[in-house]
Amino acid sequence: MTAPRPLAAYAAVTAAYWAFMLTDGALRMLVLLHFHTLGFSPVQLAYLFLLYEFAGIVTNLSAGWVAARFGLTATLHAGLALQIGALLALAALDPAWSLWASVAFVMAVQGVSGVAKDLAKTASKSAVKLLAPEAEGALFRWTALLTGSKNAVKGVGFLIGAGLLAAAGFEAAVLGMAGALALVLAAVAALTPAGLPAGRKGARFREVFSKSADVNRLGAARLFLFGARDAWFVVGVPIWFYGVLSDGTPEGDRAAFFRIGVFMAVWIIGYGAVQAAAPRLLRGRARTPRQAAGLARGWVAALVPIPAALALAAWTEAGAGPAAAWLEAAAGAHWLTPVMIAGLLLFGAVFAVNSALHSYLILAFSQAERVTMDVGFHYMSNAAGRLLGTLLSGLSYQLGGLPACLAAAAALALVSRIFAGRLAAGAGAAAPA
Repeated sequence: MTAPRPLAAYAAVTAAYWAFMLTDGALRMLVLLHFHTLGFSPVQLAYLFLLYEFAGIVTNLSAGWVAARFGLTATLHAGLALQIGALLALAALDPAWSLWASVAFVMAVQGVSGVAKDLAKTASKSAVKLLAPEAEGALFRWTALLTGSKNAVKGVGFLIGAGLLAAAGFEAAVLGMAGALALVLAAVAALTPAGLPAGRKGARFREVFSKSADVNRLGAARLFLFGARDAWFVVGVPIWFYGVLSDGTPEGDRAAFFRIGVFMAVWIIGYGAVQAAAPRLLRGRARTPRQAAGLARGWVAALVPIPAALALAAWTEAGAGPAAAWLEAAAGAHWLTPVMIAGLLLFGAVFAVNSALHSYLILAFSQAERVTMDVGFHYMSNAAGRLLGTLLSGLSYQLGGLPACLAAAAALALVSRIFAGRLAAGAGAAAPA
């Protein structure tokens, strides 16, 4: 079989991943905002995403084996096809169903979507290890470009999802996305160059569990890093913004949907841009994996105080004490909103550098012959962190509002720092890619 041209294969993989993440971001906003307007509580909204994240844990463990056994191209196509099926299924949701029947149905469909996403992610990110040039720093740059651009595209998806809900309604939005993604799947199937690894029949499932201490420590750090993000991102902050921005009328709801969608889109796009630029910001061309591990320790330490400070600000505003009265007199009654926007954008920038370092390190710590296994294991940790963060987002917001939500994020970021502190502690850090 002829080897693929690296740039052509990289472009095909990236385009497919972009299309998938566009619908993934849109679907998240559609589900969150649509079911909030139907009266779902924060905890019930969190339930809608729990199976999605749990499916990610299971799928990522098996996706590395699936890609090793059946090949990267087949794995990527399967992810796109499953997402189309999930979108079509959501269009069948009947508003007349009971609350818990609706919750159960959407949880199941979100589970399928979670499987789809992690098949596509494992195939796309594993391909980078195999396609990146041998030049110094190339692996960091190619990884950051794929991951950062993906997140920017997902941010556009958040905006599209909120806009489609406001303009066309839930059913028309999901059907339209299913049709668009079907066209993308057909194009990708026709244009993906031959020569990507086709899989090996002898791949065994037990190979997904890594014996590398650095891979395992990085997975734990990743778990709590993404838990720290989703503890506020999934339910708490969007619902808080809805309460601030909507006056309860249909017109007010539509305006709030659009503004929330804009903020979430800007946050994700900015996060993706910083992530893509991380190799240049960190002078990644000259960094060994051991040096990058040192950077990962420092950057996660810088993340911890941001949600802690925002939690304090939210608690001060909610407490309506002397400090809140002084801030209201100095900055107006809605002083917390610009503080929250600025703080969360700063969180996104620091988080993006952390995420880019992790994405590079998992490939740098992996050997080429088991890269799909290690990538699958790493993103299983990613999904476990999102599951933990999703649950805490709804639960903490319901119990303690925005301050509790942000305090949970700070605590999870601190635990991530503890695990990152042991990265590359042994003698076996991989050589520069």
